[in-house]
Amino acid sequence: MELIPVIEKIKKNIANVIVGKNNAVELLMVALLCQGHVLIEDVPGVGKTMLARSLAISLGGKFKRLQCTPDLLPNDITGVSIFNQASQDFEFRPGPLFVNVLLVDEINRATPRTQSALLEAMQESQVTLDGETYPLPQPFIVLATQNPIEYEGTFPLPEAQLDRFILKLDLGYPSHEEEKEILNRIKGTHPVEFLKSIVEPDTLNELRTQIWDVNVDDTVIDYIIRLIESTRNHSDILLGGSPRATLALSTTSRALAAIRNRDYVLPDDVKYLTVPVLSHRLILKPQAELRGLTSESLINKLIEETPLKLKDQEA
Repeated sequence: MELIPVIEKIKKNIANVIVGKNNAVELLMVALLCQGHVLIEDVPGVGKTMLARSLAISLGGKFKRLQCTPDLLPNDITGVSIFNQASQDFEFRPGPLFVNVLLVDEINRATPRTQSALLEAMQESQVTLDGETYPLPQPFIVLATQNPIEYEGTFPLPEAQLDRFILKLDLGYPSHEEEKEILNRIKGTHPVEFLKSIVEPDTLNELRTQIWDVNVDDTVIDYIIRLIESTRNHSDILLGGSPRATLALSTTSRALAAIRNRDYVLPDDVKYLTVPVLSHRLILKPQAELRGLTSESLINKLIEETPLKLKDQEA
C-alpha cells in the first residue's frame, strides 16, 4: 500500500475536527511513522484531547484518556495481577496503557514514581509486572500534555522521560477565521462523533517500513551530527542532545521526506524538525535562563551558525 494516499486520508479526516493546525498534524504523522511519542505543551482548551481522539478513530484503534493526579499509582497505568479464587491463580488485568493511542493529560501532575511506569512502555512497547512481560498493541503512541503556565502541584519530567518523546509540539490559539469555523462546525453534536476509521492498525505497521527507503546522504548525516554536537558544546547549555536525539532527528527527517513525497532527505527537512526534536531535551544553564534565553531561541541560533559542509568543500 502506498504511504502518501493513506497519510493524506488520515490528515483530511483529522481536519474534519481540528481546524487549521496543519503543521502540528503533519508532525503528528511524522511521529506516528517513526513509532514515536509526542509531548504537547500548551494551555487547556486548544484541542489536545480532540486531536488524540481524532487520531485514534482514524487509525481504527483503541483510545483512552488518562488524567494524571498526584495520587495516581503505577499500577493504575500498567495494570494489576488479581488472584482468581476459581482458578487458584493470578490473572493480569491490563491498565489504560493497552491501547493504540493514549492521551496522558497533565503528565507533570503525576509523581516521578508514576511517571517512571511509562518509561518501559514508551521505549520497549511492553509492560513487565511480577516477572511477566506483556506486549502492547501496535501501533502504540503516547500523546502527553503539560501546562506551560501552571507549576503549583506539578513534578517536572526527568531528563530520561523527556528523551523518550520523539517530538514536542504546541497547537496554539486559533486565528480569528479558524475560531469562527470552529463555532460554525459545532451544531449540537461535535464533529468527532461523525469520524470513521481510515486504516487498520496493521496497515500502519506496514507503512512504517517505507520510511527506511528514504535516502539520507552522508552530507546530511554529518549535518545532523554537527547540529547535535553543537548543543553539547554550547556555553549556555548544561545538557545537550543525546545519541537518541541524533537518531530521532535522522528518523523524523526520513518520515517527513516520505510524507512530502520524496525519497531523499533535504537539509531543510532537518532544519524544520530540529526545534520539535530538541527543544524538550536541552537543559539550559540557570544564568542563561535568567538572561531570558529559551531552548527554542538557542536552537534557532545554532541552526544559523552550523554550516552544511558539502563534499567538495570538505576536500
